[in-house]
Parts: sequence; C-alpha cells; structure tokens
Amino acid sequence: GLLPRSEFPIWCASDLGDPQAIRRLPRSFFAGDAPDVAPALLGKLLVVGECSGRISEVEAYTGDDPASHSFRGRTPRNAVMFGEAGHLYVYFVYGMHFCANVVTGMAGDGQAVLIRAAVPINGQALMIERRGRLNHIADGPAKLCQSFAIDLALDGADLCVQSSMGIFDDGYVCDAGCEATSRVGIRVATDRLWRWSIAS
Repeated sequence: GLLPRSEFPIWCASDLGDPQAIRRLPRSFFAGDAPDVAPALLGKLLVVGECSGRISEVEAYTGDDPASHSFRGRTPRNAVMFGEAGHLYVYFVYGMHFCANVVTGMAGDGQAVLIRAAVPINGQALMIERRGRLNHIADGPAKLCQSFAIDLALDGADLCVQSSMGIFDDGYVCDAGCEATSRVGIRVATDRLWRWSIAS
C-alpha cells in the first residue's frame, strides 16, 4: 500500500513528485523469474538510509544459468539467493568491491537481479563523499554499493519490510524505453540478452 507518512525518511523530497503516491514494492513483485523482474525494476527507486537513486541498469541471473552464482548449487556465500524473494543478496568480488542483487523467484530457485547502476535522486552530497568524486557516483555495480554504503552487513536484508531501505515505485515512467543487451563481465552464457538499461 501507500507508504505511511511516519515512514518517510529524509530522502523523500519534492523532486519525487507527490510523496503520498510512493509505494514500496511488495514481495509479489519480486516473485517472478529474474528475466521478467529485471526490466520491471528500471525506473524504480532504490533507497538506503538517506540516499535514493533511480535504477537505470540491471542484469538477470537464474539457477540454470552458467554465469550465475547459484548454478552449482547452494553455498554459504550464495545462500540468500535460494531464499525468499525480495531480499538483498550482497557479495564481495575481486577482494575490494561489493555488488547488490535482489532475490527473485520462489524459494529454492537461486535467482537474482544484479542492480548495476542508479541515477542519484537524494543524498547526493553523502554519496559524493563516500565515492570521493563528483561524477560517476553510481554508474556501475561496485560504485553503486560504495555510494549507497551497501556491504556484507546488508546481505539478506529484507527490502519489503525494513524501514531504512527498500525499492519503491513513485509512478515514474521512462519515455525513452529500455534496451536489452548482453551481460558484461562474464565468459559464459554471453548469448543471453539479460542486461537491461534505460535507453539514453
């Protein structure tokens, strides 16, 4: 339902339109297969604490996908992927970066959508401070996590209930549409056009 006024954090500013129209995405939104949920996430608002950004690039990964962390089964690292939809799956890569994913599908499926980029909406000053630069704040999965302060402490966080974070719909409609392309940074299943971005 509508987000209660008492739950509005500092990110809810005038540039989001009517704050009374902002809705938290319900668990049912994430219950579909990752390739269906991923493009539907474009334009939605990722909110973590005081910062928000409009999701502009995503990638889908499924259990039967050789490029997915879940392809070889459940491990301590990827356990969240096999859990309930709507939770945040965070992993550490290259010994220095974090990446954030939203779990999709039914429990046990091992599906998730990687949030690759977002356009900052609120909290830009804090995001800039965290990134240590004025531009390219969240236009990549590792940059996004750094600017939103997402790390392993948030692995498993429930985006459908936590008041300090979540994914929201404010009615934004992207007139430019979206583009489907090959995923990046992988060596297998490169023929799957499971990367979507807001057309520029």
